[in-house]
Parts: sequence; C-alpha cells; structure tokens
Amino acid sequence: MTATPADKFADPRNAQAFRFVACDFDAASGTASLSYAFDDGPLLTERVVFPDAPTLPHEREAAFAQALRLLHLVAGVSYYKAGIPAELRVETGALAADTAEFLHELYFHGLAEFAYENQLDLGERLRFAPVQSAGGGIGKQAPALDLPRRTLLPIGGGKDSLVSVELCKSINEPATAVWIGDSALIAACAERTGLSLLNIKRRIAPELFEYNRQGAWNGHVPVTAINSAILVCAAILYGYDAIAFSNERSASSATLEYLGRQINHQWSKSLAFERLLREQIHAHVAADLDYFSLLRPWSELAVAREFAKHSQYDAVFSSCNRNFRILGEHPSDRWCGQCPKCHFVFLALAPFIAKPRLLRIFGRNLLDDTAQANGFDALLEYREHKPFECVGEGRESRAAMHALTQRAEWREDALVARFAHEILPQLDRAALAFEPLLAPHGEHYLPARFAAALNAPL
Repeated sequence: MTATPADKFADPRNAQAFRFVACDFDAASGTASLSYAFDDGPLLTERVVFPDAPTLPHEREAAFAQALRLLHLVAGVSYYKAGIPAELRVETGALAADTAEFLHELYFHGLAEFAYENQLDLGERLRFAPVQSAGGGIGKQAPALDLPRRTLLPIGGGKDSLVSVELCKSINEPATAVWIGDSALIAACAERTGLSLLNIKRRIAPELFEYNRQGAWNGHVPVTAINSAILVCAAILYGYDAIAFSNERSASSATLEYLGRQINHQWSKSLAFERLLREQIHAHVAADLDYFSLLRPWSELAVAREFAKHSQYDAVFSSCNRNFRILGEHPSDRWCGQCPKCHFVFLALAPFIAKPRLLRIFGRNLLDDTAQANGFDALLEYREHKPFECVGEGRESRAAMHALTQRAEWREDALVARFAHEILPQLDRAALAFEPLLAPHGEHYLPARFAAALNAPL
C-alpha cells in the first residue's frame, strides 16, 4: 500500500457526508473505477478488472452504463461503514425512487450485523433521498438485449457452488465458473470443475485499510451483494443471460434480533435480497438478464447430501472462511478445524459421507474433540445463538446430530455421545425429523430450464 500522510485522514466518524463521487470504465484495460470520499477527504477508488474485456456491442452500451452505476452504488457500502455519516450524497446523477429504496434496504439490512457488533442504530442516520421520481420504479422495464443463453456460475471454494456446477452439467447448461479476487484455493476449485473460467479482479481502495488502522468503524459487509453487482456488469459485458448463485433457503433465516429487528449474517444471500436485486436489474439494466440462486429450494442438508456424490472435489474444496480473509493469517491447510464453518460443514456432511472419507477431508475428527463443544453448541442453538457465519439453521444441525446418534460409527464420539445424553432429552423428538429437511420447497426464482435439476416445483 502506498504510504499516505496520516494527517490527510480525518476521522470518517466525524464526517458530515459520504460521497459517491464518480464511476467510469476504461475499455482498453477492462477496468471499472469506483470513487468515494468522506466530505473533502482523500478519494477512495476501488478498481474492478474484467479480463480480456470484449468490445461492447452498441445495443448493450446503455445497459452496461446502468450496471456500472448500480455497482458503484452497491460497492459503496464497504466504504460508507467506516464513518456512517448522516448524509449520503450521490454525485453521479439523479437517483430514481425505487433505487433509493433498494439502497436503503441493502445498507440497512446488509450492515445490520455491523451495527449490532458496534452497538449502533443505523435507523437514526441512514438516508438515501431520491432526487428523481420519474424514470424508475414499479412497472418500469429495461429493454431486452437478446443475451446469449449461458450462465455465469460464481465459485466460492465451498461445497455449495460445486453442487451447482454438477447440477448445470446434469442439464447440459452452458456455464462459466467465475470468481472474484486472487484466492488460489478458489482457482483450484474452479479449474477442477472442467468449465470455462473467468477470474475478475477486485482492488479495494488502500485508503480504507488506513482508515481502519486509525480506528474507523469496521465490521461485516454484504459481500455477496457487491459480487452480485460485479457479475451483473460481467453478464452485460461478456454476454450471459443468467447469473446463478448457490444460496440455499436457510440463508434467509435470521441469526438473532437486535433493537426489534431481525439480523441475518447472510442477508445478501437471502431471498429478500435476491428479489430486490432482480427488480433493479429488470427495471434498469436488462429485462432478459436472470439473477437467481440455483439452490434456493434446498436446505443445507440437501446440498450436503448432493455434494457427497462428488468425491472429485474432496481434495480442493474448503468452506473455512479463514482461507478467504483479505488481511491476516490463513490456516496452514484448507480447514482450520476451529471455526463455525468447519464445524457446520463437518456436521452437515457426516450423515452422508463415509466416516473415513470425511476424516481424510478434514484431517481430524471434530466430533470427537471435547474442546469443540462450545462451537457445536452454537450451531445447535444450545445456550448460544447461531454464529454470525454462513451456516445452516439450528434445526438442521440438531437433526444432523440426532441422525449421528443412530449410527454405530458415530455414536461413541465425544460430542455425539454428549448430545445424546445431555441435549437430546431436552428436545422435542418430533422436531428432529431428518427427511422433511431434505425435500425441496419454498419460494424461488429458478428459470424453467433449471427447476428440473432440483426437482423443484415452478
């Protein structure tokens, strides 16, 4: 990071306004530049690089400009949270009423965990004031672009997106494995899929790290929302008619309640966010660009059951979030064995994968380690709330643990035996039914060509 004099960095927590200053795209290098500032402070410019960017067809130019603007507005959440000033000043043109409402929902719910952890009330200060009532809103429809039938399939390195890969293969859907950033682990997963590959680079403004170093507000941001907006740009630029994320129905479940509001660590993976972004895309970008989650009708356990069929990914996948930190240490192998994601994936896979195979994947037996009891208790929502992580619902964890108590190869392991003797007697056995959690159901936005892969009703 280039050294910058510390006196340039006034505390953003004292700023009066957060400014969306500019966004532009350099076609020659395929680089989108997104600029922000607090008051008259240093410019914070994020860059997103689209490799081998093709010449944009004339009929898509207006749609790409709208997609780029949407990305600018969405990605600002990473910077706004450093100071959360009361005024949000959009300097790139008129803000339609429906877009102002979308941004309020995104920033308010997407930063709800951040607000909880910092004991802040965003309801007192978060205001996106629309300056244009015409040209947007209910009933507006962007033009169709006759986008080619093919799908951008984001790869995150974990089991979910790899299940989506295999589902797309099962219906012969032309798909490209796409990932954002420099993770070698994700790259290895993407290469293992056998799909065509697209690696988009994202460079966060280095000044943000300086603000954080000096004590600015910091915490969880809705990264999936930012990645989604990047992929909307990519779909228009390269020509794809679908963006298929891999968020299951449990992503819509709240973690806890704060100030009378539901807080969901996975809000930008929820059905609510999916609906809102779809509306923005169809109103302002392209009527024929489909954004949805392929796994929405399934539970985490249903995803785990499907993943168990595909052992070719055992040596490359990882859901351990410590592998994906921007800064700080990473685990020496693919699974730290200590975090909520490691705990949950181990527990979710255990009913479906032969025990020797699961122990080879993780390198240890997490369920036979009493030091891990508190971590598993949180997943079970036993004397703890569900962790602020992308994990399944408490009822899924309880059902999985109960299933293991019925298996000879698992029932003697320390935490399974503890569950059977200490926790199970306090639970309603009827609520531990395993099979109902595996059936597809619930609202989703799957296009017809994908619904058959999941046996999901349209």
